[in-house]
Amino acid sequence: MAKITRALISVSDKSGIVELGRALAGFGVEILSTGGTAKALREAGLEVKDVSEHTGFPEMMDGRLKTLHPKIHGGLLGRRGKDEAEMKAHGILPIDMVVVNLYPFEATVAKPGVKFEEAIENIDIGGPTMLRSAAKNHKDVTVVVDPEDYPVIMVEMREQDGAVREETNRVLARKVFEHTSRYDSRISRYLLEQESPDVAFPQTLTRSYTRKATLRYGENPHQRAAAFDEHSGGLSLFDAVVLQGKEMSFNNYQDTHSALLLALEFDEPACAIIKHNNPCG
Repeated sequence: MAKITRALISVSDKSGIVELGRALAGFGVEILSTGGTAKALREAGLEVKDVSEHTGFPEMMDGRLKTLHPKIHGGLLGRRGKDEAEMKAHGILPIDMVVVNLYPFEATVAKPGVKFEEAIENIDIGGPTMLRSAAKNHKDVTVVVDPEDYPVIMVEMREQDGAVREETNRVLARKVFEHTSRYDSRISRYLLEQESPDVAFPQTLTRSYTRKATLRYGENPHQRAAAFDEHSGGLSLFDAVVLQGKEMSFNNYQDTHSALLLALEFDEPACAIIKHNNPCG
């Protein structure tokens, strides 16, 4: 478990990024960054090195090409204790942390009337590539895709004298592959939706779900259960507020769903009482 000495930060969602940047700077971490992220960090008074300066290669193609460079991916994939000689021969410095979240593709295609070209430009290439490189080498590299994990990282670095435990890195790597899998599945689904309805069914159909609740128990008290939602942009039962009583169980959600569907059968205000999926009043 080595100290973090160099971090690459490039985020679309800038929530909490200044606080994280300040924490990293407090540990003496060199910060590499790009575009709007670098601007936000500099405006907060932080010292930042542009990725283009680090690689010796400019950003180009309207920002399409920024981080796809051996000095970035060699720094992420290089195995400590094994690849140092090769890295040194090619002037590759290790990058110990990557903080990246992706272009908002899902939010973009959810906008009414979005143009196909705009959707395509919001397909992130460099971000997922860095995430996957860092996650593969999570033994040596900390990779953070979720802003909610920033406080966890800051606390752990304080406790571990500027380092992050390998066990934490493994959890963060798993979250990365969950995230990139969902990201790619949403792109695939969007492109499928653009095809003619007469096109044959796809060879592979991938759907992605996000955990919305950990349930009190499953259909029976000895069973563990969780509730997942495929984000469709609309409201669901998971947006409802429990006004009183215990946490919801699997059966509670089943009965609530049935009650809602039954009440929606009426044009006038209606109430349905459901027990074990049967209307009781």
